[in-house]
Amino acid sequence: MNKIRRRTVFCWGALLLVSLTACRQQATEPTVHVAELPAVSGERINVVVEIPAGTNHKIEYQRETGEFRNDTLAEGQLRVIDFLPYPGNYGFIPGTFVDEAQGGDGDALNVLLLAEAVPTGTVVAALPIGAMLFRDNGEIDTKLIAVPVDTADRIISATNFVDFMLYYDAARRILEDWFLHYKGRGAMQLVRWEDERYAWQEIRRWEIKE
Repeated sequence: MNKIRRRTVFCWGALLLVSLTACRQQATEPTVHVAELPAVSGERINVVVEIPAGTNHKIEYQRETGEFRNDTLAEGQLRVIDFLPYPGNYGFIPGTFVDEAQGGDGDALNVLLLAEAVPTGTVVAALPIGAMLFRDNGEIDTKLIAVPVDTADRIISATNFVDFMLYYDAARRILEDWFLHYKGRGAMQLVRWEDERYAWQEIRRWEIKE
């Protein structure tokens, strides 16, 4: 079990779910309120994983209850992505809020963590290496890309956008294609890619200031 898994904020029982079936549970309760964590700690960011890599279940953090729940459809069915599973650990940066009054979506910044699958509720120290900007229903939807700070938990060696493009361009294109198609043909349009400096600007822009 890698170090990220050992750092999960799940309760002991959830640690037994080492397979991707962990993401199929409808609700789990972390031992801390992840929404209260800071966005930035030194030169790293905090990433809260909602959806483990390799699953199709759309799990989201519920700020009102502090729980992680599988989204449901109008008919009451669990929301499951009708496409290939998530290519990374999808979640958000706590301590951020993309204000609707300033063109945001009223939620925290989204981030895709490139690492082996880790359980829902895990908090990972990470480095942003880039960002994808999409147009979704006429609005800009930004997806930050990050890698773990701990080198033992990394699956790629790139820690900046230039290296990501040079040495992992095929992976970059896979991520782009996945987000372009996971909601259905034509639902998302790519606007552009940006580097780690832009990612940091977005984090600082939407970081909640006390």
